[in-house]
Formats: sequence, structure tokens, C-alpha cells
Amino acid sequence: MVPDWLAAVLLGTVEGLTEFIPVSSTGHLLLTEHLLPGLNPVFRTDFFNVVVQAGAVLAVLPLFRRRLEMLAQWKSQESRAFLLKILVAFAFTAAGGLVLNKLNFKLPETVAPVAWALIAGGLAFLLAERWIRTRPLTDTVSWITACTVSAAQLLAAVFPGTSRSGATILAALLLGTSRPAATEFSFLVGIPTLLAAAGFKLLKEVRHPSDAVTGQAPLVLLAALTSAAVSFLAVRWLLRYVQNHGFSGFGLYRIALGTALLLTALAS
Repeated sequence: MVPDWLAAVLLGTVEGLTEFIPVSSTGHLLLTEHLLPGLNPVFRTDFFNVVVQAGAVLAVLPLFRRRLEMLAQWKSQESRAFLLKILVAFAFTAAGGLVLNKLNFKLPETVAPVAWALIAGGLAFLLAERWIRTRPLTDTVSWITACTVSAAQLLAAVFPGTSRSGATILAALLLGTSRPAATEFSFLVGIPTLLAAAGFKLLKEVRHPSDAVTGQAPLVLLAALTSAAVSFLAVRWLLRYVQNHGFSGFGLYRIALGTALLLTALAS
């Protein structure tokens, strides 16, 4: 049995590495949980997931300091338009999330749907790279792209394993956005989205404490801090990587991971 503190560090590391990279943090966490027997129940709660996500999000804010400072310049028409696109994309996602919550939507707890979503997303990235190879790309995020990214976030929320960053980057690429611009917009939209989800879950936990979470704050905090440190390094690397590379490698990796998850499910 793995000690709780070590499990928190391992899960935080996995979350930090995969939250913003388009390979599905959900799929990696599921695989890690299968490899770690006797896990503390808190590690399997939605509360734990959103708190470590929030840690990953807060850590990347310094990497976008210049862009965030630019967005604060309301006198610039370009800045106002870009900020409005982020806010509209977030608003549509938040509204859809509230509807799902009202409908008591529950994520599947089995591995197979996550595995198939990983494989489908991997194939989509390979096809997208072929599609955009000979097409002109722009660094400008259009209103159509912003709205489509919002829909992609909801798709990722409904189908775990799709990957929020993967779905949003893919949507922007297919609409003619360059890889760096698509990646940046995906991250910037993800900041309010993931922080709002964390705040919602935290408020829910405060109002209706669950047995699995009660008394486990130090473990959750340790995982969140680990996630933050690792996420900072992972995102800094990815922002540099997409300047000169495509996403085909991530597509192949997703297919391999999805296949591994399916084999794991069959063996259990």
C-alpha cells in the first residue's frame, strides 16, 4: 500500500503534467489510480480533482503575465475584443455546466469510455494535422472560434478522456487558428473555467461535507501544491514546443494510452 502523502504527490504530479497538455488528465489519473492499490477515498472524489486542477491553473498565471496585462488595457480595441471572446466562451461553458448540474449529470466511473475518448481524440489530432498542413493559419481568434471552443469545453465535460485542452485546441486548429494562438486561447479560457469549477465544488463541500473529504485537507493541499509546481514547468515547455512542432505526437500518445487503458480494463 502506498503512503497517503506519496499518493498525493504522485497524483498531483500526474495532474500537473497533463491538465493543460492535450492528453487527458482524467485518463492519466484513472491509470495511476489503478496502479496504486488501497488509495485513500479522498483521492477518488470530485472535490479532490477540482482542487488539484485549480492548483495547476493558478501556477500558469505567471506564464501569461504579459497577455493578462494586455487584456487589462481597456483602451485598446484589440484587448477588449480578445477579453470579450474569453468571457463569452467561459459564460457559455458555465451555463452549460449549470444545466448539467441541474440534470444531476454524473461522469462514468468505468475505464472504457475514457479509453475510447482518448483514442478518438488521438485520431482526430492526426487527421487535423493532415487537414491544416496545406491551409493558411491565422494568429487571430475569431468569434466563431471562441464559441466553438466553448462547445468543445462542454464536450470534454460530458465525455471524460476527451481532454479539455485537447478538445479546445483541436476546435481552434480546425477553424484555421495557428498552433500557438490555439494553445494560448485554450489555456486562457481554461483559467476562469477551471477556477469556477473548483469554487463551485468547494462551496458545495462546505455546505454538505462528505465523509471522504472530512479531515483530509492536508493531503488535498499537498496534491494541489505539487500539481501547481509541475504544471508551471509543463505549460512553459508546451508553449515553446508548439512554436515549431505539431500535435501528431500527442495524437499517437493518446491512442497508445487509450489502448493501454482498454487492456487494463480487460485484465481487471
